[in-house]
Amino acid sequence: MPATPAWPPESLPRLFVTTPLAEGAEFELEKSQAHYVGTVMRRTVGDALLLFDGASGEWRGEVVEAGKKRVRLRVTGQARPQEAPTGLTLAFAPIKKQRIDFLVEKAVELGVETLQPILTQRTIAGRVGEDRIRAHIVEAAEQCGRTAIAQLKEPMRLKKWLIERERVPLYFADENGGAPALSSFKPAPATILIGPEGGFTDEERSMIRAEEGAVAISLGPRILRAETAALAAVAAYMASAGDWSE
Repeated sequence: MPATPAWPPESLPRLFVTTPLAEGAEFELEKSQAHYVGTVMRRTVGDALLLFDGASGEWRGEVVEAGKKRVRLRVTGQARPQEAPTGLTLAFAPIKKQRIDFLVEKAVELGVETLQPILTQRTIAGRVGEDRIRAHIVEAAEQCGRTAIAQLKEPMRLKKWLIERERVPLYFADENGGAPALSSFKPAPATILIGPEGGFTDEERSMIRAEEGAVAISLGPRILRAETAALAAVAAYMASAGDWSE
């Protein structure tokens, strides 16, 4: 009879690094990561961990030098190839700090490739906090096993963004109603657009509806918070036209 495995199972630390990875490469971790690996995780020489650089898949590594402030790693081989792009952009109106952090974290876990903050007439949040959001993007990718880092675009006014956006199908959650989301989505590339608390104004809604390839979608009969609507739309997209069925 096989032994009962320990719970929770031991997992390897997983780090995003900016150094391009290849078998046999050696490099030193930046200060904050060295502290995490050497002090928080208490890894020492010979211990294994997983690495990814956002472009070449996931790699196995080992500690070859360890100290409180200095940790050096060697790449020992590739563990997984680079993930396939999902081609999905989430365009969203910035919301309050804690809720936007939650939205970004979960959007990365669900597979969003690009995050585009959109400033609308009813947008309340004054600042997006790009540096903080990028940190959440990296942390979410490390935790959920992604090998790509979602791209965060500069915030743009809705009107300007509609003019300059990539010409792909645009699905926007319309509080006034639209086609059921699950039956509306087509395979990537695609953009999902979610408005602010209070929704789009009539002027904005008319602008969006006039866009070539724009499809108004419904997310059900209930009133959803902005972050709930965004994540519900992304989940519905992944289930119907994304990579959940692969």
